[in-house]
Amino acid sequence: MSGTVTVKNVTLGEGMPKICVPLVGATLPELESEAEALKTLAPDMAEWRCDLFAGVEDMEAVKETLHRINTILPEIPLIFTFRSTREGGDKEISKEYYIQLNKTAAESGHVDIIDVELFNEEADVRELIAAAHASGVFVILSNHDFTGTPDEEEIVSRLRRAQELGGDLPKIAVMPNSPGDVLTLLSATNRMQEQYADRPIITMSMAGEGVISRLAGEIFGSALTFGAACKPSAPGQVAAAELRKVLELLHRSL
Repeated sequence: MSGTVTVKNVTLGEGMPKICVPLVGATLPELESEAEALKTLAPDMAEWRCDLFAGVEDMEAVKETLHRINTILPEIPLIFTFRSTREGGDKEISKEYYIQLNKTAAESGHVDIIDVELFNEEADVRELIAAAHASGVFVILSNHDFTGTPDEEEIVSRLRRAQELGGDLPKIAVMPNSPGDVLTLLSATNRMQEQYADRPIITMSMAGEGVISRLAGEIFGSALTFGAACKPSAPGQVAAAELRKVLELLHRSL
């Protein structure tokens, strides 16, 4: 049985899966508008997808934007994510800037979690985890496969590796090519949660076929799910308001 992680007033790993809504605007005014609208949805967490931000290569603009988002959403835990193109993101940056960007976010005082990709060099992953923890920031250690679904053993292996490296929230997202692939992801999630996890994990099968995995986390063992406010940040994201209704329905049935 996995443990829990508490971020501000949100505890991951107990009860219903928590809902995170991504902020996906390309400019500061767009992000400010999204953040204001997000307040009405009352999500458990927010995620800034910084790779979608036009000013991502301007560190001062990134810091100012983080400050503005945190000012609008001071009580909602914020995840900072730069998603690389190899894992479905919008643009590529150098390894050096990726490290600097995540360190700056962690040290800013405006984020609660940074998302670090598992398939970076191990030394870089460890450096970013150490920097985040030194600033009191948690780490999602993530992997995204937009081409297919690895077998169950490989999914479990990647989640265990993320845990061994010190990620506070191991995460994997995979693309199904059949209903069987969705079952593989759910079975791997259940196995990881029951046999190996000592902390909350996050898993999902993407696109339409995988939507059930975004809804059934409380049953199989995924602690966080992502719902859309304006525009989905990944295939298969459900509108946040509809997502909460289904999660509550399932929760009442258990």
